[in-house]
Amino acid sequence: MPGRECYHCKQWIEDGEEHDCWTTTEAALTQDLSDDLRDAWERLRETAVSFGDQRIYASHKSIMFSRKSCYFFVRPKKNFLELCVFLSRTLKAPQVRRVDRASKSKVFHIIHIRHRDEVEAPITDWLQEAYELSDALASNGGKVRAKSKHQRKAN
Repeated sequence: MPGRECYHCKQWIEDGEEHDCWTTTEAALTQDLSDDLRDAWERLRETAVSFGDQRIYASHKSIMFSRKSCYFFVRPKKNFLELCVFLSRTLKAPQVRRVDRASKSKVFHIIHIRHRDEVEAPITDWLQEAYELSDALASNGGKVRAKSKHQRKAN
């Protein structure tokens, strides 16, 4: 029977058959997590929700947290939760596994979470900073002011 192979998921799709491998849910992405990772995920989600108004949705293999734009997302993996946090500055901390520039105004930071106890300061502070940055970028057209030396030393 004629059909095609999906470029993304490699599933065979018959002609006329509906297929949307990009659409998923939080539940589908977190269903196979270990108890420790599930606890960490729940704490991470609760922390983000406490910041205020935002949109939380699943997309492909990630769970996105956004206001006007995404300020962080989580990729649930077998042995850890991979956080990608967008900030206006580069963090230098042992929790940060990788850093790269996402745009002129944003730097992304990859952080691995393996246990609920890791979802606390400074990670929760960085998430709050990313949440606030998202609003600041939206209100001033994507321009970020450089922090003073005093502000940088405090972080």
